[in-house]
Amino acid sequence: MTSTSIKVWDLFIRFFHWTMVIAFLTSYLTEGETNLHFYSGWYILLLLSLRVIWGFVGTKYARFIDFVKPPSEVLKYARMLVFKHQGFNKKHIGHNPLGGLMVIALILSLTLTCISGVMVYTCEGKRFYDVVGQPLLQYIDEHEQHLIEKVAGNVNEEGDEAFWEETHELLSNLTLFLILLHIAGVILSSHLQRQNLIKSMIYGRKKSTKNDRLRDKH
Repeated sequence: MTSTSIKVWDLFIRFFHWTMVIAFLTSYLTEGETNLHFYSGWYILLLLSLRVIWGFVGTKYARFIDFVKPPSEVLKYARMLVFKHQGFNKKHIGHNPLGGLMVIALILSLTLTCISGVMVYTCEGKRFYDVVGQPLLQYIDEHEQHLIEKVAGNVNEEGDEAFWEETHELLSNLTLFLILLHIAGVILSSHLQRQNLIKSMIYGRKKSTKNDRLRDKH
């Protein structure tokens, strides 16, 4: 059956995907270099916040409702893939069930990694507004600084700092592992579906047949 090219990934999803790659690599490779590491971390948090919002109000294939499947459906797809049962290589216009699960896992892992990074920073004796960025301090008068200090406080106990440093490192490595799994999954899916999914995330288009589109509506 003849396949046609259809628009799947909108501009925001593609921007989110590739700038997230750059931001995570920047954060991961600049551990110990405060400015780049923490500003890229805050950028990741901003991207994640926008992605969650877009997951509810964005285009069809960007919405969580399109690709977040119940565990039974994810397991069924995984079994078909492992044992090559009928339907294991059928095309999914958006994310397949395992791909959808990976999206959620990466969002959670990245979010927890960033939060633990903020905790490491505060445990080093920095105040909350210091984490946001030194350039912003000139816009905060003495009264506002005092109020933020009173609300946020300082956490600098050695035990807390060691705990958050270990947690941050563990979550960073877990995120890297998930990313490597994601890359492997993309390569495998590209082979099974006989199309370049990396190219699809660049240009936003995927090949699909009429049957694929009919299945997608059900």
